[in-house]
Amino acid sequence: MSNMADHFLYGEDYLTAGIALKIAKGETKGIISKISREKIKESRKVVENIVDKGHPVYGINTGFGPLCTTKISKEETKILQNNILKSHSVGVGDPVDNEIAKLMMILKMQSLSKGYSGISEKTLDRILWHIDNDAIPIVPSQGSVGASGDLAPLSHLFLPLIGLGKVVYHKKIITTKELFKTTGLSPLDLGPKEGLALINGTQFIAAHAVQIVSKLHNCLSQADIIGAMMIEGLQGSVKPFYRELHNLRPFKGNIHVASRIKSLLKGSEIMEDHVDCDRVQDPYSLRCMPQVHGASRNAWLHLKELLEVELNSVTDNPIIINEELTISGGSFHGQPLAMAIDYACLAASELGNISDRRIYLALEGNSPGVPKLLMKDTGINSGYMILQYTTAALASENKGLCFPSSADSIPTSLGQEDHVSMGSIGGRKAIKVIENLEKILAIELLTASQAFEFRKPLKSGVIVDEIHKAIRTKVAFADKDRVFAHDIEEGINIIKNKTIITIVNQISKEKNISVETEFSNEFEVY
Repeated sequence: MSNMADHFLYGEDYLTAGIALKIAKGETKGIISKISREKIKESRKVVENIVDKGHPVYGINTGFGPLCTTKISKEETKILQNNILKSHSVGVGDPVDNEIAKLMMILKMQSLSKGYSGISEKTLDRILWHIDNDAIPIVPSQGSVGASGDLAPLSHLFLPLIGLGKVVYHKKIITTKELFKTTGLSPLDLGPKEGLALINGTQFIAAHAVQIVSKLHNCLSQADIIGAMMIEGLQGSVKPFYRELHNLRPFKGNIHVASRIKSLLKGSEIMEDHVDCDRVQDPYSLRCMPQVHGASRNAWLHLKELLEVELNSVTDNPIIINEELTISGGSFHGQPLAMAIDYACLAASELGNISDRRIYLALEGNSPGVPKLLMKDTGINSGYMILQYTTAALASENKGLCFPSSADSIPTSLGQEDHVSMGSIGGRKAIKVIENLEKILAIELLTASQAFEFRKPLKSGVIVDEIHKAIRTKVAFADKDRVFAHDIEEGINIIKNKTIITIVNQISKEKNISVETEFSNEFEVY
């Protein structure tokens, strides 16, 4: 990355999901480097020369898709670029959230700044203005099939460049005309190939993948911590987390999860209290956390690795290599990310599935000292019974959303585009599954905290004890029924705000307690 930690050089620096999110949140400023600007100028000059010479090159002086054999005159090449933004703006459905739309612009800046797309500096500078000034275009969520680029959403994203569409500016939705009146900007006059370069690419899919990597990472980290608390609440065994076991089946995710959970349980009086008990082994939802959480970790890592390739690639078409070579290929096809997103979607669903099983286990009353339904005075009180109904509903909904979008393909563009990825649908679906997972984990956090109370006066290790104290500042112990929806909302906020991750990090640092593994860099940095 560039020397200044708060700057990112588009086209030159290596982009990750974490850096993209920092730019989107305004924590890092993206700029176009001098080196990138030179490449952009050279690429633009090649396009202009192609137009002058009149040699047919797809999308520069020909029509699009099945109209690729239709020659466009030099005079009409500019009209063609405006028309493509208009004609391809066919999105429907609710708008994507602002962060997704902003990420799309950030990711498109990185791709176009590589200098292989024939875009002009003035167009990139205008996109940069939108990012820096939080003038975020309204982008409908439906309409992309994830091949030949995310055409419809990217068209809507860039309508404001030519004075059309709407944006969110100063927290209000306004027309681009109103934006221009407020800011003194005026519509751009797009040159040859620019419209096509803007809308051809995988940035809608990739922007969703950035959020998936971030949100799923958050859930994975907290699932291990909540699982450790549940083990203590139900007095499960620590032996299934021994490294000696996992060295014999050394999947990276398994070893990582087992090591983290064992570290969190270290020094626990609760675990020591039943070291010689008669129970031989725990149900799978406790005992197999390394295997199940670990498999989801591996799926997350797979998506993260593929996403980083995509974020630093050129995905429009045609590609301008040099004056002699332009290539009309298929780098806009979303299949590489689409399949990995479907895998991550399944990983998220399974994390919720096993979490729901632990919640159910906690309610059964089979753990010594823990009452049925996690409340002593039941009958008049239902205790935590109905919370598990909610997690069952969410887990079931997630299963229904797990059908792989990438398994489907419907031909488009009169058969010219006869295989498409549907990664755009997979991305939206995976986000929904992860949002449901956050709710399931919130309910497990409440359930584990309630079970944990019945182990007092025994103490856990210092980290889990501090986590429990923090939860109790938000959600009180329940000795009788109340409106648990309020507790669930608090739990969801704890999950989304990464509260317990922050506590783990703080206590680990203060007490010099290691919860790291040799794979931590792979699994924790994104």
